[in-house]
Amino acid sequence: MKFPRFLLLVVSLIVALTAAGTAVAATEPSAVPQKASGTIVLATTTSTQATGLLDVVLAAFTKATGITVKTVAVGTGRALELAKNGDADVVMVHARTLEDAFVAEGFGVHAYDLMYNDFILVGPASDAALVKTSQTASMAFARIASGSTRFISRADKSGTHEKELAIWKTAGIKPAGSWYVEAGQGMAETLKMAGEMQAYTLTDRATWRSMHKKLQLAIAYEKPEELKNPYGVIAVNKAKIAKAKTDLAVIFIDWLVGSHGQDIIKNFKIDGEPIFHLSIGERK
Repeated sequence: MKFPRFLLLVVSLIVALTAAGTAVAATEPSAVPQKASGTIVLATTTSTQATGLLDVVLAAFTKATGITVKTVAVGTGRALELAKNGDADVVMVHARTLEDAFVAEGFGVHAYDLMYNDFILVGPASDAALVKTSQTASMAFARIASGSTRFISRADKSGTHEKELAIWKTAGIKPAGSWYVEAGQGMAETLKMAGEMQAYTLTDRATWRSMHKKLQLAIAYEKPEELKNPYGVIAVNKAKIAKAKTDLAVIFIDWLVGSHGQDIIKNFKIDGEPIFHLSIGERK
């Protein structure tokens, strides 16, 4: 039996369109998180752990992808050193100058801006150094240095420590003496020391919000735009560190900067207040 020529053309067209549609569907990215298996190590700052954000993020990521994430919470400088030594597969840190150097040296790939909050200067409620009337952070630091009050420095090469040193430099001051105490500790421990000694210290707002009810301290100086505190996330480059699990780290980063991770970050709150604000963008 012969089919009319026009029917053969119609059938051929339908087959071609169906095949084309199947090819397009096969190449479109899936909205479902990529499934994999294995474990990666995330070197991150103490603030992301102390606030409880990581607990929520990592539980959701593992459930969605099957990948387990072990964390090491240290200062940014130490986190990047761990990555350079092959002891981490991905870093989430907050010291842009150090992060850019990490990537420029070939250790980091797939780098993204992730989120931000800000730094604040906290101290005794009495504010003996009159920090609250300062017009700039460097002025506030100068007043602390010229008085009889003390300042507790993290002194641990963290992002907070890097910011502190930058402010001292702007103020034209090299901090030293009995009034300047180097803790060599994480943010939580440094805040506890400041509370016990009734001293000033620089902290990220996220850790402060998670701890302030337990501390005999108050915010002495804050200016979000001046003291902005951005966080980035970077995969360790397998071409530089052979044992780095770059493929799994990239899955983690893509999930984190995608809709799943964004929803968790923007909705994470302490006492009804958001702790971090999104600033997603791939670094060139």
